Amino acid sequence: MSGRIVSVSRSIRHSFSKQCVEEIVILAGLGVEGDAHAGVTVRHRYLVKLNPAAPNLCQVHLLQSELFDELRGAGLHVSAGEMGENVTTAGLDLLGLPLGTRLGLGETAVVQLTGLRTPCLQMDRFRPGLQRACLGRNTDGSLARRAGVMAIALVSGTVRPGDSIAVELPPTPWVALGPV
Repeated sequence: MSGRIVSVSRSIRHSFSKQCVEEIVILAGLGVEGDAHAGVTVRHRYLVKLNPAAPNLCQVHLLQSELFDELRGAGLHVSAGEMGENVTTAGLDLLGLPLGTRLGLGETAVVQLTGLRTPCLQMDRFRPGLQRACLGRNTDGSLARRAGVMAIALVSGTVRPGDSIAVELPPTPWVALGPV
């Protein structure tokens, strides 16, 4: 099981979208260098209000590029970085991976999945209807969040478009990703 990196993005400001760049540097224990969401403790504004000392489980946001095709089919045009992701992927079912999966990004960087991104109201401010389009129902009727996954940075490294993604699954029994 593997995939590839389509695009990488970062933003020094707390903005919904991030700027696509030629490369990002992932820093172990922090996240993406120069990104507003990098840090040991939570950086997302609504989480900071709840508990500013909580560990940052959202250091790196990964989003599957295949979602862009689905959104276009619904009349919503979104490109890499516009949904705030740091790493846009292809060829890998991010949403189907279990909690604790480790992804090798490029030559040395490693991140560990912590959960699913919850689509928020900012999505509709960016593109009306985007939040609803990123939500659905699983076969059991439960809510399906399709806006990518969140991860913590375990090993530092430089990540570029075109780099490969190696998948290391955790030991069984697997636990499905939940909202983080």
